Amino acid sequence: MTSLDKQPSAEQESGRGLEASQETDTPEGQAAAKTALLEAFGGVRGMIDTTVPGLVFVVLYTIKRDIQFAALISLGLTLALALIRLAQRDTLKHAFSGVFGVAFGAVFAMMSGNAKDFYLPGMLYTLGLSFAYILSAIFRFPLIGVLLGPILKENLSWRTRNPGRFKAYTKATWAWGLILLGKSAILFPIYWWGDVTQLGWIKVALGVPPFLLCVYLTWIFLAKAPAPIDVIAEMEAEEKAAAEKERQL
Repeated sequence: MTSLDKQPSAEQESGRGLEASQETDTPEGQAAAKTALLEAFGGVRGMIDTTVPGLVFVVLYTIKRDIQFAALISLGLTLALALIRLAQRDTLKHAFSGVFGVAFGAVFAMMSGNAKDFYLPGMLYTLGLSFAYILSAIFRFPLIGVLLGPILKENLSWRTRNPGRFKAYTKATWAWGLILLGKSAILFPIYWWGDVTQLGWIKVALGVPPFLLCVYLTWIFLAKAPAPIDVIAEMEAEEKAAAEKERQL
């Protein structure tokens, strides 16, 4: 039995839950938790990285009607944003996802000659992600828990030792899946029957609000759930106790 699965005593669980609750029940703790949750999904800079290139593309294409020009400028802007992150030694995870998304979109649009294809890779990614969230919730392995568990130092302990958090992660995962599916349900008909200007502006408009709604709902669900079990602290305590026991022998 590993330290992640070991069942601690009721006294240990109660003490740890009280300590974690005291940390998050204060205004400072709640603000820090909200910030950490937002940053886990890319934060403000992540929203900029994913929204601005699409906005630049639709503006330039509306003005010049040149797919290649608009696509290359948008790709160059995305690379510039990634280089700024690199220079500041900031995380590149979200920047690189933006670079690849814009790069695929630029290639698709230039190869097909259809400006709407600039947005197609991102739309397909959103649709696929919505199905991934929904299926993970159905099969009782909610992706939001998988993503946030390591950040909140609980790893996967919520699956076997914290049923309240398991339920909260499941609700949050359903929220992400259904909201992203609703976003796809709006965008794909416009892709098929609308023009590129309509698609571009609506995609930009649907970039930030659904994301913020998902983050907000996740925060609400987790705020009402039991405190996370800090398995990292548990393992460190076990290692310290084992080392102390060896010194006494």
